[in-house]
Amino acid sequence: MSATFGYTLKDWQQHAKHDPLRLKSLLTTHLQALDPQDNAWIYLCSTEQLHAQIDALFCQDSASRDALPLFGVPFAVKDNIDVAGWPTTAACPTARYIAEQDAHVVARLKAAGAIVVGKTNLDQFATGLVGCRSPYGAVCNTFHPDYISGGSSSGSASVLARGYVAFSLGTDTAGSGRVPAGFNNIVGLKPTKGWISARGIIPACRLNDTPSIFALTVADAYLVASLAAGYDENEAYSRQHPATAPAQFAARPQFAIPNTLTFCGDQQAEAAWQQALTALENSGVTLKPIDFAPFQQLAEQLYAGPWVAERTAAVGTLLDHPEHMDPTVYQVIRQGREFSAVDAYQAEYLRAELSRRIQSSLADVDALLVPTTPTIHTLTALAEDPVRLNSQLGLYTNFTNLADLSALALPAPFRSDGLPAGITLLAPAWHDRALAEFGCRWQSLLRLPLGATGRELTRTPLSLSPSPAHVRVAVVGAHLTGMPLNFQLTTRNAVLIEETRTADNYRLFALLDGPIKKPGLLRDEQGQAITVELWDIPLARFGEFVAEIPAPLGIGSLTLADGRTVKGFICEPAVLKTALEITEFGGWRNWLTAQEEH
Repeated sequence: MSATFGYTLKDWQQHAKHDPLRLKSLLTTHLQALDPQDNAWIYLCSTEQLHAQIDALFCQDSASRDALPLFGVPFAVKDNIDVAGWPTTAACPTARYIAEQDAHVVARLKAAGAIVVGKTNLDQFATGLVGCRSPYGAVCNTFHPDYISGGSSSGSASVLARGYVAFSLGTDTAGSGRVPAGFNNIVGLKPTKGWISARGIIPACRLNDTPSIFALTVADAYLVASLAAGYDENEAYSRQHPATAPAQFAARPQFAIPNTLTFCGDQQAEAAWQQALTALENSGVTLKPIDFAPFQQLAEQLYAGPWVAERTAAVGTLLDHPEHMDPTVYQVIRQGREFSAVDAYQAEYLRAELSRRIQSSLADVDALLVPTTPTIHTLTALAEDPVRLNSQLGLYTNFTNLADLSALALPAPFRSDGLPAGITLLAPAWHDRALAEFGCRWQSLLRLPLGATGRELTRTPLSLSPSPAHVRVAVVGAHLTGMPLNFQLTTRNAVLIEETRTADNYRLFALLDGPIKKPGLLRDEQGQAITVELWDIPLARFGEFVAEIPAPLGIGSLTLADGRTVKGFICEPAVLKTALEITEFGGWRNWLTAQEEH
């Protein structure tokens, strides 16, 4: 195995930064170690195509290259996503064409410095959750060759799980970015629809498609998603990020779980699920059973009703030539011709009603927790019963995009037979970062090996970089946890990050006028460190929060003991002349406690 196989994104970043001039030889050696006969690949780039990408990076000055967050990082692309000058097939050779330009997601990742090394196998036209419906061959599970890899993004999951790339792109309509993650012990991030543009991707169901990210760690997956994301004015279904969702869940979150679960008779899958629940509860998570009926009913709509006609529309006239299509894929997609426009509208009304019920059921919890799949199947079993066994795999995935949810598939305790088992967290749209932050905690807790590489997770806890969609605010008095004005934060989806202290040059005062005692903080070299809480408030809600702050208080910049600068409460110096100085107490709570003791 090549020494570079199993590198995480951070490993590649460090190698590229350490010796950027060796990047071409390093990646050339890496590419040559990849087996072109491996059916997880449909197309591997040529040496010339590889060098052209690298040369484009070196056309920039060294400072610009150093600023590229993915400089020299190799990745793979599902073969229904365009790469300029490369063939795209969607696993249908008859539909093959040479892409004129990069898909928007590929272009953004290349602009961040990443290098595409190949296009990967998939269930034809992204129709299937099994990874077997391809003329290029069934992609087998990376832990046991007799089992399926999961689909439709089978190849992208397989090459990532084996460490051939630092991350890979899939797509997800019904679970194609999550099921293969669960079967191969990797992370599958299914972003909010429209956060990452789908322009340049052969649609399966354009209303419900989204690019997805596979990575060995949650932190890698979220970084890639953040760099790939962005409003695309040339994609009708692209959406502006509203910056209203929480930065993370509470330290002890509450997750909904289905009140009824089926594992299709698979006792090992059920036992692995119970292990995951125990680990979650031991880590401080509260589990709340909820009615799963609307989720299940919505999941059934994707293939059992008029929604399948979206796939029919995407395939177009190729459906007139069934000899060019995988037989199972053809049988699934042709059903769309049996529905009328009236059927389609009625299906949309039902989708909206069920989605509203789903959103309501999740309003009082942080996320929904489900098994990624209820079971796993062998390649032989799939060949004998391809439709029914495929449909089982979508029980906990199919409803997600129809209900406009974000999702994160995570590695979980293995089954007793040595096969991976996964869990998935789902939350409302735009909660992608909160899901990822918890996913980092979960992955750091379990410390499972990375994919099928055999490499161990670093002992340093995984974490995400600061969020541009949130403002970190230091509060010092009435907005602290449990204090009278804390609701002004919590009702705006602000989340407590940590308790810390300011630098040692602040003085603290108590403003005693009015119904609520308020603090006044003043920078002064004669001061000391003051205890504060740091809260992350969604950027779009920050203005509302500031508007409620009465004079003489305001928001300015505060320096913390560790040198960080954050937004925080300040006070007009003039009013502090008559205020009560309480600096000696080192914090608002300490002063309040002293008051109570007297």
